[in-house]
Amino acid sequence: MSAIAPTVTPDRTAQVTRKPYPNYRVIVLDDDFNTFEHVATCLMKYIPGMTGDLAWKLTNQVHFEGQATVWVGPLEQAELYHQQLSRAGLTMAPLEQA
Repeated sequence: MSAIAPTVTPDRTAQVTRKPYPNYRVIVLDDDFNTFEHVATCLMKYIPGMTGDLAWKLTNQVHFEGQATVWVGPLEQAELYHQQLSRAGLTMAPLEQA
């Protein structure tokens, strides 16, 4: 009689690696034609949860530092906000993986 080898199943926890979806940065760049008011208004209109105070802080950062990250999150939403701000006339950097 021949012996039957036991079935060995690999340890599944060692095989499954869960990676979160990457986040993307929506970055507004400084330019010479958008007013502070327009930039702040657009941020409040298109970025969910954007307060007036934060919009003005980010608008100042755009002006004085040349750019500001105005939102970070999943690609699909980042693309939407990027497109909306761009269509409103803001100067946008390409989306960056965070």
